[in-house]
Amino acid sequence: MSGSGTTAGDDPLQTAVWRLRSRGCWTDAAALLTPHTADPAAALERAGLLVERCLFTGDGWAAAEDALRTAEAVAGNDEERGGAASERGRLAYAATRLGVRDRADEARSALGRAAALLAPGSPGRPLLDFRRGLVAEHIGGSAQAARAAYRRAHEGAAGHGDALLLSFTWRHLAGLALQEGESAEARHGFGESLRIRVELGYLIGTAPALAALADCEPEPEAGRLRAEAGRLFRLLGGVPVSLAARLAPPTQPEPAA
Repeated sequence: MSGSGTTAGDDPLQTAVWRLRSRGCWTDAAALLTPHTADPAAALERAGLLVERCLFTGDGWAAAEDALRTAEAVAGNDEERGGAASERGRLAYAATRLGVRDRADEARSALGRAAALLAPGSPGRPLLDFRRGLVAEHIGGSAQAARAAYRRAHEGAAGHGDALLLSFTWRHLAGLALQEGESAEARHGFGESLRIRVELGYLIGTAPALAALADCEPEPEAGRLRAEAGRLFRLLGGVPVSLAARLAPPTQPEPAA
């Protein structure tokens, strides 16, 4: 799955897939690719869509597993096998991060296998580096290892022209900067992430970007950003689920008896 947020030329299939994906319609996007899953690239892209659905919604695990098995079965070279291993690592990471099941060892193993299969200059390498950063930060608890992986992913995404991945690397590097009190650096990174997502029309990722930027802004701007994030979150049916607690309205105190 390229993750670029752009279409391959004027390919109508890829244009349709991107439009559905960007609005959180992963199942519909995957259905467009189902007739083409004998092709390893299409099978991998379909698996990536359904894995992404799991990460954003916390649902659809069986469908993602089935799609991954198909992608693994039709992979014919190291690049294709590496891409499938990268997606398997992301699925295991999602299950662990969302508390569905602890698959941390599987996530590390699959991503390590992908690293051994993908050539250093592979277009899939930056996305793999980003996923290894996620595991390092959110499962391993190592900000230093995460930052190094995110920076490799950021440089690779820039080199390959992967704008959507850049929006993710900007955001996660900014998150680490914010944890260290570097508010100006964090504000810049969150702002770049939001700008790219708006330009690409990546609606499903806009609410998280707005909420992240709000953490760096003073009031009333922070409140305006959170309100817009909440509006988009509700418009998209409460996705991504990871934002639910963060955007919940403040509880009102109980009236005195």
